[in-house]
Amino acid sequence: MRYLTAGESHGPQLTTIIEGVPAGLTLLAEHINEELARRQKGYGRGRRMQIEKDEVKILSGVRHGKTLGSPITLVVENRDWKHWTNIMGIEPLASDTEEVKRKVTRPRPGHADLNGAIKYGHRDMRNVLERSSARETTVRVAAGAVAKRILSELGIRIASHVVEIGGVKAENTAYTSLEELQRVTEQSPVRCFDAEAEKKMMAAIDEAKEKGDSIGGIVEVIVEGVPVGVGSYVHYDRKLDAKIAAAIVSINAFKGVEFGIGFEAARRFGSEVHDEIIWSKETGYTRKTNRLGGFEGGMTTGMPIVVRGVMKPIPTLYKPLMSVDIETKEPFAASIERSDSCAVPAASVVAEAVVAWEVANAIVEQFGQDRIDLIIENVENMRRYAKEF
Repeated sequence: MRYLTAGESHGPQLTTIIEGVPAGLTLLAEHINEELARRQKGYGRGRRMQIEKDEVKILSGVRHGKTLGSPITLVVENRDWKHWTNIMGIEPLASDTEEVKRKVTRPRPGHADLNGAIKYGHRDMRNVLERSSARETTVRVAAGAVAKRILSELGIRIASHVVEIGGVKAENTAYTSLEELQRVTEQSPVRCFDAEAEKKMMAAIDEAKEKGDSIGGIVEVIVEGVPVGVGSYVHYDRKLDAKIAAAIVSINAFKGVEFGIGFEAARRFGSEVHDEIIWSKETGYTRKTNRLGGFEGGMTTGMPIVVRGVMKPIPTLYKPLMSVDIETKEPFAASIERSDSCAVPAASVVAEAVVAWEVANAIVEQFGQDRIDLIIENVENMRRYAKEF
């Protein structure tokens, strides 16, 4: 499977075209809208989340609630477009119009503005910032919602939560099931399972906002029920953990990724890192621990996939950093384009979506591509085979 996204932050709509989704999968707009609503929540978000209420339109690839096997087109309209029709319109404007004169020539540190302008030769950096905006993750979450429908049919569960914001760490993460984790975090303003840490995280966000600053954090995604051997040890570009790592750091503002105990493995002996293998007639092969986060040799072990991503603070600040105007070459204090002081809770939903996509994609590729019923049958056969191996 693959998908392509298109659209600008303040353009008329965001679009994704998804290819390779198997036929026969139940897919309704409400499945996708539920995920879009989750992305818009979160303590520390700015005014735009109050302006927009994202809802999807399914324009192709689905008939009477079932996927056809043909490309699926999903569209999310920008309701604020009416205020941006001149600035972001398709048709050319006269050179003396106010919108043309209001070029963005002042790059913001931490954004794609300057690098993108140099790459494509844009003298108006709005051409860069409109596309590099995290608004694009709206339709990545939509694509992830489709992937989650595939995983659901296969009995694979996925959830995400925030484990750290601004140096405040969640200490109590002793959830008994993914259902419990999701139920608790969906009620949390910061998507955190630890109630005490939740309060401290919210206080840290408030403090950052008061200072005109922003803070980042760490999110964790867990996937349960993935059969053994998804991925590959044969080719580097088919290792599933590598694909998931690339997907995580492709999210706006994400700068790091780890599986299981991650970077802690560098500080331990091998005997304290690797997961001992055990076997029972009831469960087949499993592991005593899951320090490697569900992967060995680029393939799933059957243990839960546990992956964490690091999100840097949003770079647009109310106490702006210094930059240089590309027209005058004069220094200036960088301008403000958005008002979120923390987007980590929303980013956990995006991380969940991109992980869901990579897992679903690997399964569809490995166990059959055309029909969901055949994929279900092949996955169940693999589970039986692994248990009896």
